[in-house]
Amino acid sequence: MALPLPIPEDAFSEGTPDREGASVQETFELFSALAPKGWRVELIEEEIHVVPPANGEHEEIVSEVNGQVRDHDKGVGRYTGIGLSLPGTADTARVIPDLVIAPKGSFADQQEWHAPDPVLLVAEVTSASTASRDRVQKIRAYARAGIPLYLLIDREAGEAVVCSGPTGDDYDHKAVHKLGTPVPIPAPLGFTLDTAEF
Repeated sequence: MALPLPIPEDAFSEGTPDREGASVQETFELFSALAPKGWRVELIEEEIHVVPPANGEHEEIVSEVNGQVRDHDKGVGRYTGIGLSLPGTADTARVIPDLVIAPKGSFADQQEWHAPDPVLLVAEVTSASTASRDRVQKIRAYARAGIPLYLLIDREAGEAVVCSGPTGDDYDHKAVHKLGTPVPIPAPLGFTLDTAEF
């Protein structure tokens, strides 16, 4: 479901340059600048997506995954709200995953968008407005970037999907587990995620 982006009344005042003919990248930058706090603007496969703040259940799941990763390996950083710049089909994709796992200090700079090189795992928790992208476009985007693991918590399907072995536009291995059961997370993390609370 596409949601309209609220635009301040003065956003297109007389001093604002004409945006007709703007590229997708320029339009993405404009939307990013105008998005209200808490909203995410992503660019995937030449499409701009505006995502509202998540609900409480979504954030509880992200928090639980975050905590279990911390308990397993205190040497990795657990990042929410980190922007990743990924190789795209025609242009660079810009995504903000629900959770990014990478060695501590991987994003210790002032950049808004980061290369995916240090990322060990990305996790997405589906919402009604993001589920189809999380299941299709984001699998392609994360695989193209060579991110070793993609964990998809699919609330609508009641499943956790662990994607590993990125090759081209897809992952070689996709293990599907019912939520509420133990979910093995392979290397480079190598632990079992308890989804009983999901």
